[in-house]
Amino acid sequence: MKDLLSFFTVFPVRGASLEEAAREVRLLPLVGLVTGLPGAGLLLVAHLVPPGVAATLALGAVLLAAGLHHADGVLDVGDAIMAHGSPNRRREVLEDTRVGIGGLVALFLVYAPTVSALAWLCATSPGLAALALLAGEVAARSAMLLMLAFGEPADPRSSSVPFVRALSGPHRTPAVVVALLAPLPFLLPSGALAPLGILAAPLVVLGALRVSAVKFGGIGGDVVGATGEVCRTSLLVFLSATM
Repeated sequence: MKDLLSFFTVFPVRGASLEEAAREVRLLPLVGLVTGLPGAGLLLVAHLVPPGVAATLALGAVLLAAGLHHADGVLDVGDAIMAHGSPNRRREVLEDTRVGIGGLVALFLVYAPTVSALAWLCATSPGLAALALLAGEVAARSAMLLMLAFGEPADPRSSSVPFVRALSGPHRTPAVVVALLAPLPFLLPSGALAPLGILAAPLVVLGALRVSAVKFGGIGGDVVGATGEVCRTSLLVFLSATM
């Protein structure tokens, strides 16, 4: 678990190589608990500030806990999807450090609904909002795990390659079970319809795999991270509509 935390968070643990982190990849949803705790803690004291402020700070806390890596993936994928040309050309845009309008719009479309949904949940019940955020963080990593389990790397040099390799063969099934069930404990207390939120990760991943195959010729680190961010948004919007 420490190797995963080293690679997927900013917390001060022993540095790990890609290969070392890949050996623990089946535990990736548990990383969402670690990144989600700072934001959940802020939501629990939401009565001290307006719900919108608490929601914004909570989202910022979880993004910072992950080192903004996946937010950067949203930015890069947004720019690359809007680029014209072949999958090779779009993969070049993924690696471009410049920021375009596609990336900015992607950030807005992913994070504005997240803040709005969190604010509504926070106004309803700070405790349930904290659980929802934890569920969203776990589900985001579940979606990433499913992408790595079923995706094909677009580039043999991609950072996703060791993780995809580690999830091949008999290692895939237990990882998929973990990915599908990990968000459930945080959804059960949130209402009769909330457990249906476990469908967020597989549904988002189905769409993401299709888009990544057409646009990029396969998955990569940015695509995997962006998929997790979209999954969090989808789950929180669903919970705000059903609670």
